[in-house]
Amino acid sequence: MPLIKIEKVEKIYGEEEIKTPALRGDSFIVEKGEFVAIMGPSGSGKSTLLHILGFLDRPTKGEYFFQGKSMNQYSDDELARIRNEKMGFIFQTFNLLPRTNVLDNVKLPLYYSRIKELLWEDKAKKALEMVGLSHRLKHERSQLSGGEKQRVAIARALVNDPDVIFADEPTGNLDSKSGQAVMDIIQNLNEKGHTIIMVTHEKYTSEMAKRIIKLKDGLIESDEKVINRHYAKDGLFK
Repeated sequence: MPLIKIEKVEKIYGEEEIKTPALRGDSFIVEKGEFVAIMGPSGSGKSTLLHILGFLDRPTKGEYFFQGKSMNQYSDDELARIRNEKMGFIFQTFNLLPRTNVLDNVKLPLYYSRIKELLWEDKAKKALEMVGLSHRLKHERSQLSGGEKQRVAIARALVNDPDVIFADEPTGNLDSKSGQAVMDIIQNLNEKGHTIIMVTHEKYTSEMAKRIIKLKDGLIESDEKVINRHYAKDGLFK
């Protein structure tokens, strides 16, 4: 059973005469442990697709199966619970809370989980150790570099040990060196068994995935395995 399966998914914005199709009947599956990059020009539907896959939006038509169960069978409250417990999110803009230290930012998803509070700190510290930030626990957002902020965001995405991590342009606000460090972490997470689905417009970043889905005008233009994959370096995040 695939982790993710979408069948003829459409997304249409607007009503009556003013309708804008964002997705036009796309179908594919994602197996557990894959690393998939979704590419396409602005307006191609890649962010819309990521929002549907991450239970942040519902399709207009078609079906989306997550772990074998249709999205249509869940209430909004159930979708929110699954999104918190089984999915992790990394955003281009980091989305860290201001005036809140690194450790408490990483703990945030745990407040909405069914995990006992006495375990929160240990889980957050373990996630930060995985991204090499154990020495920044008490720092606030304003005291971090862009690359460090994104690493905190990755730790927050990991803290609930999700089944899949969604990354939306994770290197978009970073310089090339920081972006490479973030991609090394994401690639190592995949090597350890985490499923990654990443939206990116950068060719080099996409080639660090194992598979690239290209969208154009809301349709899948190609879906191919990456042959010459760039492997993360051995070191801190291995």
